[in-house]
Amino acid sequence: MAAGTPSWEAITVAIALVAAMAAYALFAGADFGGGIWDLLAGSSARGQRARDAIDASVTPVWEGNQVWIVLGLVLLWTGFPSAFAAISITLFVPLAASALGIVLRGVGFAFRHEAVRPASKRLTGALFASSSLLAPFFLGTAVGAVTTGGIPVPSPGLSTAAWTTPTALVTGALFVAACAFIGAVYLVGDASRRGHDDLVPYFGRRATITGAAAGILAAVNLARLRGSAPYVFGRLTGVALPLVVISVLAGGAAVTLILLRRQWLLRVSGALSVAAVLAAWGLAQYPYLFPTNLSVAAAAAPSASLLAEIVVIGMAAVLVVPSFAFLYWLQQHGRLEHDSASVQLRHAARVQDRPAEPAAGARPPRLLSAVIVVIAVISAVRERRGRHRAPG
Repeated sequence: MAAGTPSWEAITVAIALVAAMAAYALFAGADFGGGIWDLLAGSSARGQRARDAIDASVTPVWEGNQVWIVLGLVLLWTGFPSAFAAISITLFVPLAASALGIVLRGVGFAFRHEAVRPASKRLTGALFASSSLLAPFFLGTAVGAVTTGGIPVPSPGLSTAAWTTPTALVTGALFVAACAFIGAVYLVGDASRRGHDDLVPYFGRRATITGAAAGILAAVNLARLRGSAPYVFGRLTGVALPLVVISVLAGGAAVTLILLRRQWLLRVSGALSVAAVLAAWGLAQYPYLFPTNLSVAAAAAPSASLLAEIVVIGMAAVLVVPSFAFLYWLQQHGRLEHDSASVQLRHAARVQDRPAEPAAGARPPRLLSAVIVVIAVISAVRERRGRHRAPG
């Protein structure tokens, strides 16, 4: 299929779409990674400190990170409606599974903090942790299906074959490993900032292992793309190769910094390794959305719709991005965490609002008042009857 030359509006929206996906991978991906390490932390007693550290890192920001996937879906839906329709129909199963994982993850994370019984805590904790593994895997299989061009346009219906190819399954595993890696890298920095010296090597070892696993899976996936997606493979080893090299070097730098126990630029290098590979993937597919079935030019909405989207993107850049930057600054500086003083204040507030306990052997004031009122009423009634019976 001839690609054609897309308009500048379509290219701008496509770049914003890739940027939204990168933001979701970096921030929500780190949250998924925290859930994966929660799942693998071990028994309740052995893994409690690690789970407490994960909670402290994830709690202030986990709800806000879903903004990026919503933004990406809106950009795809309104900017490239034919591509959105084909993806929604063909990949309904993995997309529904990932959406279910995102919802159940939120339910488990929210309710496990309110659960009182140990069984309820275990159930909601398992729901949060297992869903953190489920969501990135199925999102990865969907991306793998898009990359291999397994989505026909228009879509004839559901397709299991599109997202169960070896390339798609390896991409799903790569997404899980990348989330676990970036989550562990962020947790190393948080543990160091809080002075939890025992957790720095704990998460550092996990970051090193999953970083190596992600590198191996990426190499396997690249080799598979040679046969399953030759167009993407050719551009990944051509025009997009510098971005691939940056991703490899940044990932290696992050692992090296962890081994040397140096926190300087650790988060930047870890984030750059993930962002660069997503940018390379976007560049490798250009000028196609579905190589080589659907081009950016053919899938683009009318210019008026794209211009409206560009205005919305500009508003998001002015309003949403600074707000998120401030939120992350507050989190990194410990302004959103509960310290001992805040815990004592909340306890004092509960004690103040609680009704006073009656002393042993004493009647509560309200009951005593009620008894006095009843006695007074009975006395008044008896006195009134006595007057009626007296001779006139």
